[in-house]
Amino acid sequence: MSRFGDCHVCMEATGSYSTELATYLADNNYHVSLMNPACIHSFGNTELARNKTDKSDAAMIARYCALHQPDPWFPAPLSERQLTALVRHLKNLEEMRQMEENRLEVAEAVIVPSLNEHIATLDELIRETKKKISQHIDDNPDLKRDSELLKSIPGVGEMLSSSLLAFAGNLRRFTSSKALVAYAGLNPQRCESGMFKGKSRLSKVGHGELRSALYMPAVVAGQYNVVVKDLTERLKLRGKSGKERVCAAMRKLLQLAYGVVKSGKTFNAEIPLAG
Repeated sequence: MSRFGDCHVCMEATGSYSTELATYLADNNYHVSLMNPACIHSFGNTELARNKTDKSDAAMIARYCALHQPDPWFPAPLSERQLTALVRHLKNLEEMRQMEENRLEVAEAVIVPSLNEHIATLDELIRETKKKISQHIDDNPDLKRDSELLKSIPGVGEMLSSSLLAFAGNLRRFTSSKALVAYAGLNPQRCESGMFKGKSRLSKVGHGELRSALYMPAVVAGQYNVVVKDLTERLKLRGKSGKERVCAAMRKLLQLAYGVVKSGKTFNAEIPLAG
C-alpha cells in the first residue's frame, strides 16, 4: 500500500475480520475508518446503484469516504481486546452447550453417552473461561476499577460487567449516556410523516452483542433494582407492553453504568449520576 502514499482506508465493520485488518493498518500508522454497514447501505441507496458486486461495493465505499471524510478509528487497548475475545469465546461455548442439551432431548439412546460426555467437557471449558475472564480483569487495574463500579449496580453481575467492558470498552469515551445507548442500538426510532405518526421502535443500529448481554439482567433489575423497578412500574401503569418495559430497563441499566463509571462513584439510588 505504500505506493499509494498517504491513504485513508475505509471499510465496513463486519466483525472480527474487519477489526483484525483495521487494527493491523492502524498499528502501521494508516488512517483507518470503520463504518457501520447501515451507513454504507443508506449511501448506496442514494446512488440508486443497480449492480452489487465486490468491485462496485468497494468503489462505493471509496466514494463515501471521499465525500464524508469519516473520523479515524483507533483500536482498543490490548487488555480490552483480550477481554472481548474471552467473553465471545464464553458465549460461543454456552451456545454450543445449549445445542447439545437440545440434541439430548430427542437423541437415540446409542448417542446419549457421547452427548453427555461432550456437555461435561463444555461445562469444564465454561468454568475455565469464566476464571480466565475474572483473572484477566483482576490483573488489569483499569478494568478492575470499572468492573467494581459496574457491579455496585443491582442487576449487574460478573457477566454483564464483563460484557459491558468487552463490548463498549471504556465508557468514559462516550460523550453522554445517550451516546452509549445509541451505540447499543437501544435509542428509540420515530416514524412520522405529515399527519401520519407510526409507532416508535428500537433503532437496532448498534451493537447486537451488547443488547443481547443486557436482556436478562434488565429483567432481573426490573424486580430488584429500585431505580429500574420504579421505571418499569410507571411504564406498566401507562399501558406499555412487557417488551417495551424490558427495553426501557436495558436503557436505564446503560445509563446507570455510564453514571457510575463517569463519576467514579458506586451506585447510590439517592444520588443522581452523570448523564
